[in-house]
Parts: sequence; structure tokens; C-alpha cells
Amino acid sequence: MLLADDILKSLIDNLDVGIHIVNDEGKTIYYNEAMGAIEGLKKNQVLGKLVSEYLEGVDDQSSTIMRCIKSGEKFKDIIQRYSSNRGKKIITINTTVPVIKEGKVVASLEISQDMTQFTELNDKLCKLQSVIKANQEHYGFKDIIGNSDSIKNSINKAMKAGLSNSSVLIYAETGCGKEVFAQSIHYNGIRSNRPFIPINCAAIPSNLLEGMLFGTTRGSFTGAENKKGLFELAHRGTILLDEINSMDTYLQSKLLRVLQDGCIRPIGSSKTIEVDVRVIATLNKEPKELIKRGILREDFYYRLSVMRIDIAPLRNRKEDIMPLANHFIDYYNKLLGKTVVGIKNNVAERFVNYNWPGNVRELKNVIEAAMNMVDVEKYLGKECFEGKILGVEDKKYIKDYNIKQVSLNTYLEDIERNVIKYELERQNYNISKTSDKLKISRQNLQYKIKKYGLKK
Repeated sequence: MLLADDILKSLIDNLDVGIHIVNDEGKTIYYNEAMGAIEGLKKNQVLGKLVSEYLEGVDDQSSTIMRCIKSGEKFKDIIQRYSSNRGKKIITINTTVPVIKEGKVVASLEISQDMTQFTELNDKLCKLQSVIKANQEHYGFKDIIGNSDSIKNSINKAMKAGLSNSSVLIYAETGCGKEVFAQSIHYNGIRSNRPFIPINCAAIPSNLLEGMLFGTTRGSFTGAENKKGLFELAHRGTILLDEINSMDTYLQSKLLRVLQDGCIRPIGSSKTIEVDVRVIATLNKEPKELIKRGILREDFYYRLSVMRIDIAPLRNRKEDIMPLANHFIDYYNKLLGKTVVGIKNNVAERFVNYNWPGNVRELKNVIEAAMNMVDVEKYLGKECFEGKILGVEDKKYIKDYNIKQVSLNTYLEDIERNVIKYELERQNYNISKTSDKLKISRQNLQYKIKKYGLKK
């Protein structure tokens, strides 16, 4: 019969996060494989030893696990930068809790998430991005294609926003071109000769995002250095906060103070720095719903949306579909050295009738795929496109059934299976995105994936 201790040990041995436990003397009594992978050490190198014996530059004052043992204090989501005695540079986010028995701290448990590669890659990307941005052409209003009243209205608002210093909120579904609008506002506005710094809030954990935005000071956490934040680097320019709804509410409150006071305070510093930064933020979900669910602070939303620009999805401005398609054909003609004139009428009709859930981005990808398929033809025909992308009668999950030969349940289950399979493939088997598109919970989707045998 399995004991609870055996089950618990097996569980934490197989976790993807590092687990490190020290006793009341500060000596390591447990160290799982994931922790060893983070620090580049083996269990026999650490068990029975103090952390200062196998980690460089880490003492009782800088180590959260040792501070926890001595004070009984709990630490949550603390960034640590340090080195093992083998010279490996490590960056982790740690949560450390005391183990208390009969009112006394008898052990300290630390959970570590490795951020080393992510942070190093992000730093390189930021440097590379600054070089690319300095040498590339930027989007302007000329790049926003469309004849519909809604897109013309959005462009008109964006042009007025370029002549202002007020905060701007751009709301649109994914793939509608929010960054195109943001760049157009900046590079055709009164701050056009100043920095434009975009940052994808969804791609960076809040723990790191705060330091990236506001900067850090030496000693604010283990290994921290004096480093300017993006707000300081963007002084007198513009910061684009993309997908602001993915930012936690704690950081939203700090940003609200920055927008109100025009000052930032680097992590670990007691001094404030005045900054003059215009903020453009984007949302891909309806703001009122996000506020209702507690994801978006209401006061933060109103401070951001001094000027609000909504971009209608492509399905609501069908008159823009063919001008956009022809624009992308011209673009890929130049890129691929082809001479396509347009799209055949029977395909154009399907384009207009399709809902384009991926919006302009999906349309661009469809045209790119077709342009790679065409040879010497002047027009893109049905043979150049995949039926599942066009979303009409060629979709995989639409079949001609003889209801007399199958039960209704079988018929409906077969449709459900193919709809889920189709959406999983579109979302590259991302469970969160697929469940969001299908409007069902993650748990329900995972049950149906198992039920229909749809694992990748």
C-alpha cells in the first residue's frame, strides 16, 4: 500500500519547477531534479550543505531561503540572479515559505521557476529590436487599406490622436492591425522624431515586466544592476503597451500612478524620475467585460482611454476585403516576382462571404499561401486555396449525410469532432486559444479531445 509520503515525494520529484528545502540549520535536505537542472548541480553536490557552499555570491542576507529560515518570513515571486560554484549564471523567480511546527520554523521550502534563457533572449531581442527599428520603414496611414465608413472613421480618430499627447486605447480583435494604427499615430504625430517602443505585455511575466518598464537599481534583488527602464528610454516619445489586459492588476495600479504623476520609481530606489511618455495601449477583448471580470481596473481603463479607437473586425466591413486582398497580391507580386492581376470571381465571392476570424492577418496569410501556389496564371483560382481556410462548403467538417443511415447523435458528434479538430489545427493545438474560440471551458475541451482521440 502506498504511503502519503511516497506519493508526495513522487509528485514533487516530477514537477517542472525547482523545489529546494533546507532544515533549521540552513542545510539542504531536499533538492529535486528540476532544481538541479536550473543550477547545473547534482543532488550529491548540495545535500547536507549550506547554500553559500555551492552558490557563488550568495550569503544569508541575499538568499531568500536563508532569510526565511531565520525570520519565518514568506517571500512571493522574488527575482534572483546568482551563479553556481561551476560558474553558471542563473535567473529565477522564487516563492519561499517557512515550515512551522509547534510555533517554530523547522524548515524552509523554495519553489523556483527558471527565467535564465527567457531573460537573456529578451535582452538580446530588445537590443536587436532597437537596431531594426532604427533602420526599417514604419507603418503609416497609407498602409491602412479600406473603403468602409468604419475604417475611415477609425483613421480619422487616429490622425487626430497623432496631434495630441493624450493616452490612446485601441480596441480590436486579434489580427485587425492595432500596431499599424499605433505606429501611424506616433510617426505621423508631434512625437514622430522621438522613440517608439512597443512591448508585448502578454509575452513577459509581470515580475520581469515591472523591472523592464521602470528599471532596477543595484541591490534591489540578488544580482540586480542599475538599469534604465523602457519609460526612461522612451522619454518624450511613445510606449505601446500591447495586450494590456494580460497585465496583472498590481502593475496596472503602478502604471496608473505613472500616467497621473508623470514619474517612475525604479525597483529598489527611493528616488523618482520624471518622464514625459505618451502611452498607447491595445486590448483584444471588450473592455467592459474585462472590467466586470476584474481583469482590467476601471480607473486604469478610463485613464488610458482618453482617446479610444475601435477597429471593426473584417466580417463587419466586407467592402474592405477585396481592396485588402488586391493590396496583398501587389505586395507579394513584388516580393515573389510574380504578375498576378487579381482573384477569380467565384473565389472573390467566397472571400466576401467568409467571416475571417483571424481578420486582416488571416487574409494576408491566405493570399501569401496562394501566391506561392500559383505559377503563370494571371488570376488566383480555387485551386490555389485550401477549403478549410475559405470556411465555406469545402471545410473538412461539412459532409453530406443521409440521416436515415445514422442516428442524430452520431451525426452531431461527428460534426463536433471535426469542428474541434479544425480549430485545434488552426490554433496549433493551443488549448487556451482553442477553448476561447469555441466558447467552451479548457476542461470541457480537454474532455472532448480525449473523447474523440484528437491529441496532436
